[in-house]
Amino acid sequence: MNRENNGDEKIRIWTRQDKRVLKELEEKGIYRVKEEYIIEKMDTISDYYIRLYDWYVKKAEKIISRPEGVTYPIWVSLTSETMLQPTEDTVILELEVPKKYVIITDSEKWGYVINYWYVPLNTEDERLHNEELKKYGIGNESALYTTDKGNFYPLLKNKIIKSWDRLFDDSLPSSGMSQGTIWEIRKEWVVDVLNR
Repeated sequence: MNRENNGDEKIRIWTRQDKRVLKELEEKGIYRVKEEYIIEKMDTISDYYIRLYDWYVKKAEKIISRPEGVTYPIWVSLTSETMLQPTEDTVILELEVPKKYVIITDSEKWGYVINYWYVPLNTEDERLHNEELKKYGIGNESALYTTDKGNFYPLLKNKIIKSWDRLFDDSLPSSGMSQGTIWEIRKEWVVDVLNR
């Protein structure tokens, strides 16, 4: 997506972060996600997310280069209406970032990826895919990725994984709900901090 960004154009985005991020920004001038942060936040399901984030990073860094020392992306909302709301010990950072640093994707397509589902080209493609699953007696398509069931249906498993690349293809129909990622937060990008 957004490969042709104007280097001077800026975009306003929002991200919910642990309050400790403010201290890191103050001390270092930059914040980058580390694997241990994901493990701490996601607890018992961290392996699930790390596997997905590893896939995402490999694809996303082909769109916008990942700076040396960056491991994982930072998720951002593109409107104040869709931003995650503050929770205990978190803040909302309102950022103004050069658009060339923001990878924008469709939220619904990411929902398919995060559930290990096939990302369809359109409604007809989705219908045909569901018919194929039914033909093979597969009621839970995520089992093709998360269990050894994928060993019995390798073509279906590979079809699902390959379809995830559509997350980054803005020529396909969109749900109208977008989200973004950036590789880092720079102190100078912070416009406001909500819920101090």
